[in-house]
Amino acid sequence: MYSRGVFEGSLKGRSGAVGLEWSGEAFTFAQVDARSNRMARELAGRGLRAGDRLGVYLPNSIHLVDLYLACLKLGLIFVPINILYREREIAHIVQDAEPAATVGLEGGWQVEELARAAAQQPAEPTDAAPDPEAPAAIIYTSGTTGRSKGAVLTRANFAANAGNILEAWRITAEDRLLLALPLFHVHGLGNGLHGWLASGCRMRLVERFDQRTAAAEFLDFRPTLFFGVPTMYLRLLETPPEQARAIGAGMRLFVSGSAPLAPQVLEQFRALFGHTILERYGMTETLMNISNPYEGQRRPGSVGQPLPGVEIRLVEGEIYIRGPNVFAGYWRQPEATRAAFADGWFRSGDLATAAADGYYTLVGRRSDLIISGGFNIWPREIEEFLGEQPGVAEAAVIGAPDAARGEVPVAYIVPRGEFDAAALEAACRRSLASFKVPRAFLRVDSLPRTALGKVQKHLLPKS
Repeated sequence: MYSRGVFEGSLKGRSGAVGLEWSGEAFTFAQVDARSNRMARELAGRGLRAGDRLGVYLPNSIHLVDLYLACLKLGLIFVPINILYREREIAHIVQDAEPAATVGLEGGWQVEELARAAAQQPAEPTDAAPDPEAPAAIIYTSGTTGRSKGAVLTRANFAANAGNILEAWRITAEDRLLLALPLFHVHGLGNGLHGWLASGCRMRLVERFDQRTAAAEFLDFRPTLFFGVPTMYLRLLETPPEQARAIGAGMRLFVSGSAPLAPQVLEQFRALFGHTILERYGMTETLMNISNPYEGQRRPGSVGQPLPGVEIRLVEGEIYIRGPNVFAGYWRQPEATRAAFADGWFRSGDLATAAADGYYTLVGRRSDLIISGGFNIWPREIEEFLGEQPGVAEAAVIGAPDAARGEVPVAYIVPRGEFDAAALEAACRRSLASFKVPRAFLRVDSLPRTALGKVQKHLLPKS
């Protein structure tokens, strides 16, 4: 649903089919369409117009789907906010995006009241005719300054990405998608929601992935398609073998992304479920770039080959990307946008090697980005916050290996006076998302530095 015409085209012949399951209820595509039309009319009635930003701070729900589709229909710019974010992080996004309205935040519209009001609106489409090249969403991803930057993704970006994954992963209306990824994240929104819209498949949306109920969810819904992050697949390895075989018998494709998948997890998962996870490589700024093949070798440790229409080249080992999937730039940050591109190629900051047959393998990052359970963590943001705390002279944060999440942040503190690790942890938990809170606070007398004063994090003692 990238413009009204594309959305209606994907619904042709499917309006009476069940398209969405949520919280024990089933909705046909016609009902989904009508719900989002009503929500669009309600938002328009409250004064929102094409180009306005709508900040949304909600967990997965049918209301979030209604809001997103209504934004697409009106030409509003959807600004999802990570529900794990706290006041400090939320305030930055709100100040930067300047939304005309928010849903789910204190002082903004509350979703239940908004849904009740929308239910009273007519179900006919509005007269809006959004530009296919216009921004559809601003998704915030941390930058090297330590503060989040808003990546502007256009309707055309989402359309190109959806077309690619449908072709590459053979997604059709006959699929059944179990979606447990958060819709505030580009993985859930760009691949999950748009893959569903473009294919017309049946989707069950759940609020979050819950290891305790995951196997039962699979066995009840009987999906053919699942998008996950490595942490989810690691948790699924604890599924009893009989249940794992039953789940695998009905599945067509498991896809993993947002963080590197350990080769041993891929092998263990294949032995347990009878499926080789398809690993791919994407970014907030570009959606999907590279993928292991649906038919052919899914090479452990590799992210595969470039998707159709996506150009990849290596410059001093760094992945450069060009194609219709690449974002329009960073919201209101022209200098950051210029710095992110070189001669029309987006500079990913990720380092890789390429085999002779075109398979790419990620080998590291030009920055010191930490990816924990699929979430990006930029150390400088945490370091700046720690530097604001009493008793901290300096702080350095690095990623430490973790079996469940891939990496977790660890903080090295040069104290000023007494060192109180518990107080620092408590301060972080009050102000930062849980996945950004360092798992350890280690005291050091000084930080190793170069002659020019740059901290040499690789010389920090191992935790």
